[in-house]
Amino acid sequence: MPRTWRYDPHSGGVKIPMAVRERTKNRILAHASKHYAGKYTRLDVHFRGQLCYIDAYTEPSVPSGFDPNVFGESREEYLQRLRETPTHLCRLRYFGDEQRWSMAFYTYSNEKYEPCVFNNERRSGFSSSMAWLMMMPAAFPALAKFKISVVELSGSQGMQVAPALRTPK
Repeated sequence: MPRTWRYDPHSGGVKIPMAVRERTKNRILAHASKHYAGKYTRLDVHFRGQLCYIDAYTEPSVPSGFDPNVFGESREEYLQRLRETPTHLCRLRYFGDEQRWSMAFYTYSNEKYEPCVFNNERRSGFSSSMAWLMMMPAAFPALAKFKISVVELSGSQGMQVAPALRTPK
């Protein structure tokens, strides 16, 4: 059987130009500050080759009855360590067009990025929408019980979480 080329939205891609990096980062951060201020302490949007990674940092809580002997560190050290530990949210893959990215969300159960498929069967689309689709349930667990729609930042079609990707509550 002859080998044929097959499009895989979760491999390959094009190195993200500096101008696209800056616009993408600004769009994600602007949307976060407008709609989710106070839900995180900071966001980290960073790039490597054809990939854009989005991490969130939140203010940790201290368990009741915190015992430094059990944790092996003081209360202040514990808080500082957690403040500096990111919550990995998702990874976007760039394909040479700012409207064409694929997305993978970070699964802590497997400690790797898993491809995301939307219920409209699209595997690529607009970056900011996809990033926020995955960020909301991961960074803000209280929102995970709701069916979350993607916000529209550029007049593009919003996408919704595929039912298979939602955790039933």
